[in-house]
Amino acid sequence: MSSDSGEGTQVASSQPSESRRPVYRVESTGNFWHDAREAFKRISIADDFQRLGEMPCARNSLMSGIASGVGVGVIRIMSAGFLVGSHWAVGTFMVVSLGTWTVCQRNIEAERRKLQKVVEEMPKRFIKQKDKTIDESGGS
Repeated sequence: MSSDSGEGTQVASSQPSESRRPVYRVESTGNFWHDAREAFKRISIADDFQRLGEMPCARNSLMSGIASGVGVGVIRIMSAGFLVGSHWAVGTFMVVSLGTWTVCQRNIEAERRKLQKVVEEMPKRFIKQKDKTIDESGGS
């Protein structure tokens, strides 16, 4: 692998040019600071927020976290004061968002495993059906 300048880390994508998702190589140069600098160059907050709806589970977990954080925060502000209530709101938002995201990711992974199992079993079903039809026609 040749070491190019910082622009050499981007690999041409087979996707159309209108797609804003570049594909990068994952090899490191061995230099931590250079690799970290290249990684930070790839961060684009505006693009990440624009694609937030495409990320699995992100929308639902954020909405659940916001709703529960606001609810707990308002209740705690009324009973304990603004500073304590805002701490509770942020904490509740973080816990609920991470919890719902984790549960959603686990459900997606379980569904992928089930789908993979079905895909692996499909050829076996067709072979069994073929053998069964051959046995029926050969036995007559």
